[in-house]
Amino acid sequence: MRAVDVIEKKRDGHELNREEIRFLIDGFLRGEIPDYQMAAWAMAVYFRGMTADETVYLTEAMIASGQQVDLSAISGIVVDKHSTGGVGDTTTLVLAPLVAACGVPVAKMSGRSLGFTGGTIDKLESIPGFSTQLEKDRFIRQVNEIGVAVIGQTETLVPADKKLYALRDVTGTVASLPLIASSIMSKKIAAGAQKIILDVKTGSGAFMKTVEEAAALAELMVRIGRKMGRDTVAVISDMNQPLGRAVGCALEVREAILTLQGQGDDRLLELCLVIGSQMLVLAERAATAEEGRAMLEQALADGRGLNKMKQWIAAQGGDAVVVDDVTRLALAPFQWTVAAPTSGYVARYDTRQLGVAAGLLGAGRQVKDEPVDPGVGLYVHRRLGDFVTAGEPLYTVYSRQASAPEVEAHLLQAVELSSTPPVVPPLIHGVVTGD
Repeated sequence: MRAVDVIEKKRDGHELNREEIRFLIDGFLRGEIPDYQMAAWAMAVYFRGMTADETVYLTEAMIASGQQVDLSAISGIVVDKHSTGGVGDTTTLVLAPLVAACGVPVAKMSGRSLGFTGGTIDKLESIPGFSTQLEKDRFIRQVNEIGVAVIGQTETLVPADKKLYALRDVTGTVASLPLIASSIMSKKIAAGAQKIILDVKTGSGAFMKTVEEAAALAELMVRIGRKMGRDTVAVISDMNQPLGRAVGCALEVREAILTLQGQGDDRLLELCLVIGSQMLVLAERAATAEEGRAMLEQALADGRGLNKMKQWIAAQGGDAVVVDDVTRLALAPFQWTVAAPTSGYVARYDTRQLGVAAGLLGAGRQVKDEPVDPGVGLYVHRRLGDFVTAGEPLYTVYSRQASAPEVEAHLLQAVELSSTPPVVPPLIHGVVTGD
């Protein structure tokens, strides 16, 4: 078999079989197929697409390229959750303890984000003492003992995806549905979960800008999961404004704690209840999403979710006192507001611009080993549809400098004020179950 023959076959719009795709992925990982040939194949896929079967074959090949985690020693049904990314997306920090408090084990491997703000691991490490590096035996034992553990992904998990994504990133082939879907699903399946819930974002702060694009990706990933023996559900949620009001590692941890205390942002809580109810159904703890939601609301109201967060933080070496005293989370020394230049309704956010502003403060990374500053970030005071008077705060900035004109410029460019109330998009655009 020759790589050029496989490239030409896909270029001409024909379906590749399992052996051909495995040949490409294995050869690329070993260095036998050079970057230029793999880039040519990725471009052919970008223009020609892949069938559902081809996408499954690609997912299988990437899973087989590295370690596969065995979670069978964990009691109960493990449900993993994945978000396609956004700004102010703090769901895991709320969901993990809340779902665990309802009796569903949460054993999650998360990453360090490349982008505007840190990933889940970066956020957790803003808690003093919190360790995300646990040996497998301790990881499993912790889940069995307290119901929840979140650790960093290992370098041996789906190495072919890491190598292929790096190539796609510099060859204009990132925006391919089958390549995106197989990248996400290979990591989720290799991480060992029996059931998978996906939060697919859409809007100005998401990779998928339209609901139609997000729905297509959600449906494809659910199909892959089902074909590979994993019950999979996807929620399509809005990212035309930050999910929570906090953007930045320590700020988002603080917001998660306040949410579990019943004082958090309504949009963040609502998405957590929607996703969490689906997790309880997948784990067979609830018969319906409505029943699951009621269980989550009870765990929130009686404090079990908050207590579970304390247990979780303590188990991984963190300062659990932060749950009672959020001021123990270190924030940047300078805090200043960006005011509305005129009066009007908040008609639009360019959420990506808000993320760029947070990144300029140091809340994210552009290269793999770049450090994230846990104390910097933004607090967004106004939601879409809110009325603001000229001079009132739109944002509070947490910074290492007393001022940052470039950041302020991005923040003002990111918001549009109108004399008339806008139509605000719904938070939830749909749920894809595969049924």
